[in-house]
Amino acid sequence: MTKLAIDSGQTGIKVRAGSASATYPGIRTNVPLFPQLAEVIQAAAGQFGITPDQVAIGTTGLTAVEADPAELLASLIPAGVRSVVLAHDSVTSFLGAMGYQHGVVSAAGTGVVTLGVGPLGHSRVDGWGNLIGDAGSGYWIGRLGLDQVMRAFDGRGPATALTEVVTREFPALEDAYIKLQTDPDRVRRIAGFAKAVARLADHDEVCAQVCAQAGTELACSAAAAVANVGLDSPRISLIGGVFKAEPIMRACVSKLTERWPGFQPYPAHGDGLDGVEALFDLPAEHPLAELVRVAR
Repeated sequence: MTKLAIDSGQTGIKVRAGSASATYPGIRTNVPLFPQLAEVIQAAAGQFGITPDQVAIGTTGLTAVEADPAELLASLIPAGVRSVVLAHDSVTSFLGAMGYQHGVVSAAGTGVVTLGVGPLGHSRVDGWGNLIGDAGSGYWIGRLGLDQVMRAFDGRGPATALTEVVTREFPALEDAYIKLQTDPDRVRRIAGFAKAVARLADHDEVCAQVCAQAGTELACSAAAAVANVGLDSPRISLIGGVFKAEPIMRACVSKLTERWPGFQPYPAHGDGLDGVEALFDLPAEHPLAELVRVAR
């Protein structure tokens, strides 16, 4: 049997089949999900020279309307696919980091979602998208950084070194909002400024405050998940590109240490693709099994 694992995010879609791997452009959350996934599966099968009969997917943008993989499987049967296992990427991020044990995983990239598993079951915290959630995510940081740049431009806020970075892309700052609003790739584009915010934080107070706020939001979500699932100890893994930014990781850990003195992040066992592959063998009695959908 040939198994294909897909870790699908807004920034990129990672695919693996055995030792073969590839990356494709990210999911667009403003258009239907399944056609995008079907296109990637078919592209990967062609690139790898395989006929995948089992496909496991962890994806962002998964809604109640698009939670039944039977529709996706129907479109893939002509390509030889016989089964599809589908889960939200919070589930696969958790399994990649924690395996099948209890704990909390906060996965922060372009978006962010925190998932806890414990004696009281499972609890998802945030991951509600860039319009009404994703606090502390790359998009959230980039968006807040741009807000601070425009405040400085207007005279409503202090000057920031981030202005120089933004004006390289938008020489006429007064036109930036129009260019972003009309760009279908605006979520990724805005999130891209998060790296500059983190890089400047050590010598720019505005950027330092944005990073501190992001760390506080991420710590709040992690602490909520610990409480929601009834964990006795804060076994929390902090993963994703946002946590690679030292000022943000430092701020998050500082807040969690205030709550649990001596706190240290739990090292992740693997990545999102490892978590997707774990779906193939997820025990039926595991608390997360009820969040996984299978079509055969």
